[in-house]
This record gives sequence, C-alpha cells and structure tokens, in this order.
Amino acid sequence: MKNLIIRALTGALFLVVMIGGMMWSPLSFAILFTVVTALSIWEFCGLVNTREGIDVNRLITTTAGAYLFVAFFAMAAGVGGLQLLPLLFLPWLITVIYLFVGELYLKREDPLNNWAYAMLSQIYVALPFGLLAILYFSYGWFIPLAVFIFLWCSDTGAYCTGSLIGRHRLFPRISPKKSWEGSIGGGVVALAASQLIAWLGPEVSMADGTIVVFGLTALQWAGFALVVVVFGTWGDLVESLLKRHLGVKDSGNILPGHGGMLDRFDSSLLAIPAAAAYLCSLYLF
Repeated sequence: MKNLIIRALTGALFLVVMIGGMMWSPLSFAILFTVVTALSIWEFCGLVNTREGIDVNRLITTTAGAYLFVAFFAMAAGVGGLQLLPLLFLPWLITVIYLFVGELYLKREDPLNNWAYAMLSQIYVALPFGLLAILYFSYGWFIPLAVFIFLWCSDTGAYCTGSLIGRHRLFPRISPKKSWEGSIGGGVVALAASQLIAWLGPEVSMADGTIVVFGLTALQWAGFALVVVVFGTWGDLVESLLKRHLGVKDSGNILPGHGGMLDRFDSSLLAIPAAAAYLCSLYLF
C-alpha cells in the first residue's frame, strides 16, 4: 500500500512538472528538457559503464548532450540567425572532439566502445529532445505535449487491456509482460484521445474549407496518434533490450516507484523523431 501511494504521488508530481514546464513559457520548456536530457544521459552512461572494460566519461558526455539540446532550442528560437548558427553548435563539437582525443591519452581498455557509447547517447537521447524543441517552436507548445499525452494514454490503455485480456505475447524475448491485446488497447485509447483533442480543441477554418485544430485535421490527429503509439512501443522495447543486455531492471531510481528518467522517457526517444517526420510529411505530400 505504501509503495502504491509513493508511486501515485510521484506520478502526479511528474505530470504536473511535465505539463506545467511545457505550457508555462519557452524558458520553462528549455529548463525542463535540459534537465531531462542531462539526467537521461547520466543514467545511460552509468548503465553502460557497468559493462566490463567500458569507461565512458560520464560528466563530459552528459554535458555534451545537455548542450546539444540547448543548441537545438536556440536554433529553433532563432537566436543569432543563420549567420551565427555554426557558433551555436561549436561548444558541442568541442566536447565531442575532447571525448575522441581524450581516449588517445587515457589508455583505457576499450576506447572504441567508449566512443561508440558516448556518441550513441547523443543520438539516442539528446537528438530526440532537440527535435522536440524544433516542434515546440514550429507548431506551438501543444503539439510536443500531445506526443506525451498519446504515450501516456497508450501506456494506460495497454496496462488495463493487457491485464484483463492479454494472452498473446508481443515480444516475449525482450518484454514478456507486453501483449498484442494490450498494445492494441493502448492504440485505441490514444486514437480516442486524438479525436477528443480534434473535437474539443480550438477550430480554425482554412481557405479551402478544411477545419483544423492546432494545425491538424481530425484525420491527421488520428495518424499522429498512431505514429506515436507504434514508435513509442518500439522505443519502450529498445530500452528493454538495453536493460536486458546489461542485466538491470530499472535505469535508475530518481523517480520513486517509477525507476529512472530513461524508464519514463524511453518511448518518447523514438516517438519524437517519428512524430517530427510525420508532421513534416503532411506539408510535403
């Protein structure tokens, strides 16, 4: 009972911080995801460093990833314009060069894997959150928040449906508890949430008579939800594969009852890039 209360309180606080940070202002959004990026990469480095012979520079790698998000945020916000764009990413490049050159002098056991894991943290964690900053300035605060709303709805629907009627394992080799029934149920709940948004959100009539809500039609909202759910499921499985390979249950314990930051944001690490690609494709085709 005590663990359930702690889990519920942590979950409620997490939602308040996430929603408030994304809605309040660009500054609160930047602070929120700079912290999320840094903590997630710190956890990632801690996990891979448990492997024999691996010794990724945790501090420098975390600093590089956090700054990469800041650089994307500043670029999306239009800081400095195109003329200063290279300078925005220069500090990140310097830290990355340090990670490569540093291995020449540290004489560690496995420099190649150290490089690989350091760069993987930038691509796997920092880059998706950087793309989220681009979505924030391109589409407004609600579109990035909708990514997480669909993921939360999917998780809730999958848990409830899977607990009740889950029989067929989705990916037993990696995540024995996930079922096809649960995944489908989660997708249905996310789809319902997308149509609720399309119905309740502020409507704008376009020149061709199309009605859009936050820039999307009802059908586009449905596609948005499906993309987030599918890639979010893969994102969850990718982190499960990582943890299974490293022999750990949770990525950390910073969120009592919920594990670590990677455990909370694993789904979004693939869902965000997929959502960005989907939204861009709407204007290309």
